[in-house]
Amino acid sequence: MKQHDKLLLGFVLGVAFGLVGYYYLPSQQYPFMTTFSEVMTFIGATFLRLIFMVVVPLILSALMLGTMELGKGAGLGKVAGRSLLFTILLSGTSVVIAVVLTNVLKPGAGLVFDKAALAQNAGVLSIQKNAMATAAKPWYQYIVDLLPQNPIDSAARAFSGEIVAVMVFALFFGWALSRVVQTDDHPTKQVLESIFQACMKIIGLAMTIAPFAIFGIVFNTAYRMGAGFLGNVAYYALVVVIGLLIQFFIVYGLFIWGIGRTNPFRFFSQCKDVYLYAFTTASSNATLPVAMECGEKVLKLPPRIVRFVLTIGASANQNGSALFEGVTVIFLAQVFGVDLTIGQQVLVVLMSMLAGVGTAGVPGGALPLIVVVMVQVGIPAEGIGLILGVDRFLDMCRTTLNVGGDLVIAKLVTATVGEKTLAALRDEQPTETRAPS
Repeated sequence: MKQHDKLLLGFVLGVAFGLVGYYYLPSQQYPFMTTFSEVMTFIGATFLRLIFMVVVPLILSALMLGTMELGKGAGLGKVAGRSLLFTILLSGTSVVIAVVLTNVLKPGAGLVFDKAALAQNAGVLSIQKNAMATAAKPWYQYIVDLLPQNPIDSAARAFSGEIVAVMVFALFFGWALSRVVQTDDHPTKQVLESIFQACMKIIGLAMTIAPFAIFGIVFNTAYRMGAGFLGNVAYYALVVVIGLLIQFFIVYGLFIWGIGRTNPFRFFSQCKDVYLYAFTTASSNATLPVAMECGEKVLKLPPRIVRFVLTIGASANQNGSALFEGVTVIFLAQVFGVDLTIGQQVLVVLMSMLAGVGTAGVPGGALPLIVVVMVQVGIPAEGIGLILGVDRFLDMCRTTLNVGGDLVIAKLVTATVGEKTLAALRDEQPTETRAPS
């Protein structure tokens, strides 16, 4: 059985067994289900830890190598410029879709809830605390914080919001290496290559237990939440999912077909393993190694472009999170009866795009930034508690879009950098300069 079939089977069985357990085998009556759930948690956590423990060295080595190799020629400017262009285009499109859908469908109109109880929710209080710390910074501090004072300390706190600073350090260091390292057999490059390959070996080990881990993760989600976890915000969740589907199949599809000159259905089919990993783990960082392998070996994109675009995109290209943030802010404005002006909605669009760049690539990373946007337009911060029950499911959905968008951008960059640059990136001679045979 092929790997993607095993992953899909693990996912389907996880959902089925989880729902059966939720409705027919509650842990209060069947204590053995608690033990079984703990075993599933162990397997899933082991799988995720194997991946997470190499994410930082993988990002550092891949981004330094990609920047160093691109920086030797004219490739760095072109690849970086086009990556930024497509990130802005796709993020802007996603938030516009969010604003239009939410204004048309109005999922927050008429929703009734206990405001006092909501304000005391422990999850809400924790998110508010993080959001207050973020909002208290002056504007220039956001830019200064992109430059790590201590890269080692930032790497240690990578999953607590410092991952972008680690990437900025890797970009600067990789660029500096491109000016110092002049040969391909330089020890520094060989060390970075060895670190990168060692990380991929560990990822390969993790992949051997991936089907069982996916079963365990999905089983626990279904067993704890059941089929009715959407509750009274089902309409809101549906609007988010519709927006994500429009962005994925229509917007991504048009970009892949029109600019990437590739059949979008074939492209999506080639990336299905990546989508499944992203959906299951709800983490762009955890899915990064699988996405890089897909970009290089399945999509056959230049490794230098894949390493650069995907490592940056794991945090900087979060247009699924941007769409989610746009829908959530306007949904909560409708819930609390806050009538947002056109100017305020434009502000929501811009802030959601910027928040998408700063969102941590880990489960739940978007929530504190949503609260910051809410406060800016006058929406009570405690409203975030309304979506906590469905956030895990929506996190899985938007992470799939985030990771899918990284691969789309890598494809678009490859298609637009030009034959001369592309040939150089593939270590070939440009067609027009080849001597006749």
